[in-house]
Amino acid sequence: MNAAAWAEPRLAAQVLRPRRDGRSDIALRVPALDDPRRVLRLEQALHALPGVRRVAIDVAARRVRVTWDARLTPLPALLDACARQHCPAEPLRRARIDDARDDEMRDALKRLLVAGMCAMQVMSYALAIYLGATEFEDFSTRGLFRWLGFLSIIPVVAYSALPFYRGALHELHARRIGIHLPVALAVLLVFLASAFATLRGRGEIYFDSIGMFVFLLLAARYVELRARHRSGALGESAADAMPLLAQRRRTNGALETVAALELVPGDRVHVPEGAVVPADGVLESAYAALDESLLTGESRPQPRRRGERLLAGSLLLAGPADLRVEAGGDATAAARMEALGAHARAARPVVTPADQRAVARFVAGVLLLTAATALGWLLVDPARAFGAAVAVLVVACPCAFALSRPAALASALGALARQGVLVTDGAALDALARADTALFDKTGTLGVPTLDRGRIRTPRGDAPDAMLRLAAALARESAHPLARALADAARDATPPRAWNVQVGPGGIEGVVDGRRLRLGRAGHALALAGVADPDAADGALWLADVGGALAIFHFDEQPRADAARTLAALRADGLVPAIASGDAAGRVADLAARLDIGDWHARQSPADKLERLRELRARGRTVLVVGDGGNDAPVLAGADVSAALAEGAEAARTHADLLLLDGRLDGLARARAVARRMHRVVDGSRRGALAYNLCAIPFAALGLVPPWLAGVGMSLSSLAVVLNALRTGREARA
Repeated sequence: MNAAAWAEPRLAAQVLRPRRDGRSDIALRVPALDDPRRVLRLEQALHALPGVRRVAIDVAARRVRVTWDARLTPLPALLDACARQHCPAEPLRRARIDDARDDEMRDALKRLLVAGMCAMQVMSYALAIYLGATEFEDFSTRGLFRWLGFLSIIPVVAYSALPFYRGALHELHARRIGIHLPVALAVLLVFLASAFATLRGRGEIYFDSIGMFVFLLLAARYVELRARHRSGALGESAADAMPLLAQRRRTNGALETVAALELVPGDRVHVPEGAVVPADGVLESAYAALDESLLTGESRPQPRRRGERLLAGSLLLAGPADLRVEAGGDATAAARMEALGAHARAARPVVTPADQRAVARFVAGVLLLTAATALGWLLVDPARAFGAAVAVLVVACPCAFALSRPAALASALGALARQGVLVTDGAALDALARADTALFDKTGTLGVPTLDRGRIRTPRGDAPDAMLRLAAALARESAHPLARALADAARDATPPRAWNVQVGPGGIEGVVDGRRLRLGRAGHALALAGVADPDAADGALWLADVGGALAIFHFDEQPRADAARTLAALRADGLVPAIASGDAAGRVADLAARLDIGDWHARQSPADKLERLRELRARGRTVLVVGDGGNDAPVLAGADVSAALAEGAEAARTHADLLLLDGRLDGLARARAVARRMHRVVDGSRRGALAYNLCAIPFAALGLVPPWLAGVGMSLSSLAVVLNALRTGREARA
């Protein structure tokens, strides 16, 4: 929209967050942040504006956050400055300003910088002593450098290392052993011993070791934190793409500008070419081409024709387009994707229970080795006991071992999000990598139903097209595959609006043109007229009113366009496909034969599907379950790992571990490849960390590795593990 429109106070109030110092915060969506030079020019241009205090640019999320005095530089002037740098910006709702993540990154960076600066300063003092810049007899000068090192390392011990102390206290309070305990012990023991030696004026000091140890470990943690935050960038970018305003068409055909949040199902919206679709809905124009890359990861323009669904957040490349709204605001696919992603990130443990047990065993072993080393040297040469024990404690720290999975997981989640697969449970990727059986629902998952217009029956002699319009009014309120197929069949008509709609397990009920109607299986639909379930044809949908049946709709079914290709990729990767469907045996057998699936089961209730899952597990299988219907929710929840199409029922999406946002099954093959790659990277990193420890611990225990060298080696190994784990995402993009 025109930047001048943001001068309207009521509109600006939606995007500006006032601060107590009189300034304002705003979050801007800037899609053009793909060129480092452009990013630099944008930052310089914004800083040059009067009243601008802070500019923070998040390239991954395509966001810019500005803190400035809006009285000196009005919001339209701020937006014009972005446009002049070829970075057009769209303000985001002020609820999108995320302080928590910014604070977390800022805190981590401050601690890292303090550790780095102090470590360099302490190292300069240590080098003066190590390289003989002071004569051995010059005790006063040596003492001065020791005291300078002591004073310089205090900020590192008291501030930069504070997260490790907090983590250690939390682990002790929880009565479990974790990665923070040995780090905190190493830092404090080495510091206290070195401080004591400084006060005495004799003995070894290791202030430089502490500085390098903490700095390199914080560097590894900072890299892991950035990767974890980057993994949620796609979901946020998709929701950020939602416009604040929309052009709604009145009953007389005139356009009015309204807030996008006010759109309700049934509204007609006009979307100009080059604008962003403000709500999920059905295209009523003949043709449109859209960029859906933020939602699905697909960079190519996607053609859409009348009757097909458009997703909020898509960019209209060829138009204009008229849209009938099906969902707006927080009910859109983009909003649901972000909400699920936020929930998954909040609930996702950094270390899984299995990892925690492995780390606990490793840490317990390290502490025992440290105690044994100290005891052994106390018996042989007490003067060397402390140095050897500290070297063992530091060199064998399990941080590299424990950081491998969180870093690889963060990288994998970001890679999958860019490819249109949202992972709602990070632990599911481990199960996906191990899975050897894929259990599919049929209707809507492997097969796509289509209405057979030639077999529409109207028992009362009504016109089939008229009954189809009535049925489509109810069908478009449901995500069931048969309902979607029926609604698609009426795309050339304009169905009336349904009121007081109730969607249940057996079908849909609502008021259309003043008549109470039911659409669903025969028993559900005819119950409105008090009629018992007849001997109905399998797979048909019945439309009925209080007088009985109005129409019977029959469907054909075709395999999804990418079903055969996806199944071939999964078979090549070691997964055996199977079908468990509630449909009739004939139709299940036909689709299974066309897709070359020998293991299929028909007439499966939700309980039957769960029993089938238990049978497979009893045979030692790890099962991936894929479905899209509400009746698939129990088996999706009980599976080792589960996936659902984003266009499926809400219950299926809620219980699935993976969401295929682009509505294509080949996302399963992509997710499987990334999960296997993550598994290999984590295993390789852990083998490397263990090999390093096995090689270094004997030398440390024999007193051949000074604590400062142990700290450098351990910290560098942690950093190497994190950088190696990030290969998961880079290889997925290749």
